[in-house]
Amino acid sequence: MNYKILFVIDKLELKYFEFNKLVTNFWLIKEFLQRDCDICVTTIDKLGISGAKAYCRCFKAYLKDENIYLQNHFETIEIEDFRLVIFRPDPPVDLDYINATYVFDFVDRDKTLILNDTKSIRDFNEKLHANLFSKLMPENIVTSNQVEIEKFLEKNEEIVLKPLNLCFGSGVMYLKIGDKNIRSIINSMTNNQSTLIMVQKYISNAQFGDKRILIVGDEVLEECVTKLPSKDDFKFNNHSDEFIKKALLTDSERIKFKKVAKKLNSMGIFMAGLDVIDEKIIEINVTSPCYFIREINNYFSINLEEKIADSIFNILKSEKIKEGSC
Repeated sequence: MNYKILFVIDKLELKYFEFNKLVTNFWLIKEFLQRDCDICVTTIDKLGISGAKAYCRCFKAYLKDENIYLQNHFETIEIEDFRLVIFRPDPPVDLDYINATYVFDFVDRDKTLILNDTKSIRDFNEKLHANLFSKLMPENIVTSNQVEIEKFLEKNEEIVLKPLNLCFGSGVMYLKIGDKNIRSIINSMTNNQSTLIMVQKYISNAQFGDKRILIVGDEVLEECVTKLPSKDDFKFNNHSDEFIKKALLTDSERIKFKKVAKKLNSMGIFMAGLDVIDEKIIEINVTSPCYFIREINNYFSINLEEKIADSIFNILKSEKIKEGSC
């Protein structure tokens, strides 16, 4: 069906989009174009409201020589004219990001499906709200208090400190008991005890990487990858083939994370990526989860973008969203 679809992506990604086959959006847009959908692309700075109607300035996408290009002029279109919005700007989830989600409060959900729902993204912090599944997480606290963090370190000996609103490992720090910079790192991370952070018990098998488990709707995909720490860091921070390996979903993970998928889906979070070590969730990516489509396609000899698009089309065709003109 010729659906009209809007992708809201990151500004940096828009700048280099037609050359970057590492990003999930590239593959999804290409798949939808191949299915004869009308695709437009925008960024959060190009959103607005006029007459209590949400609109965007967007660029029409098209395929040429198996690549994606954007027309060099933008169109101004009411968001309700789109049947589907794929909302995937990258963090930081700052004031500009939050304001962008407010724009979509003026979109009629009976006319336009938004994935992931912007209200849900606004209400879900990728680190903090992982505690909705606390039994599946490593021990953790969320605090800005130096004494509490030092006590947590003393108890667990090795910890990881995470900003609450960044992505791709930005600002994440490792601390070991006896480190000479403990107080300096804590003060830097918490802005002198004024900013909340997540503090997790360090899992020793993190040295072998974390597994990215993918959720689409209420399903846990069988295909997954392990993200390896780089040579100069304790965590994954280099999206290259050297640091991404094939992984297999265990029977236990399939059972445990099916419940997570159903809960997230009920909250309006259709696409998510779980970062997992020793079957423990260390983070739930809901803003712009990377599906590692290029790598998974190569490792498993599939076309993952087709499976994701099929799932989205099934939602569009369901009774949850009223059919409208496209």
